[in-house]
Amino acid sequence: MADDKSRILCDIFKGNRKEGMYLYVSHAEGFDRVPQGLMDSFGTPLLVTRLMLTENKKLARADAMKVIEDINSQGFYLQMPPVLFALDQGMAENNKLPRDS
Repeated sequence: MADDKSRILCDIFKGNRKEGMYLYVSHAEGFDRVPQGLMDSFGTPLLVTRLMLTENKKLARADAMKVIEDINSQGFYLQMPPVLFALDQGMAENNKLPRDS
């Protein structure tokens, strides 16, 4: 059986300021340990889901153990939006060319 430090009932919120940014917090603590500056920049939190996180849980864009460790140590885990890259430098250069209308 997993101990209390390697599993946590977690609430995941999205904010209204930046698409793709999510804040994971313990269901029991909520936002108690989240710094006010982060809450101000995050915007109004909207609950996305609640789940039991364990070390073996698969998450789309985060490592479950890292999320658990951050929630235990600092009270939250902040998932930033993915960084988008041009598929090809040539495509990026082509987008700079003038277009005929």
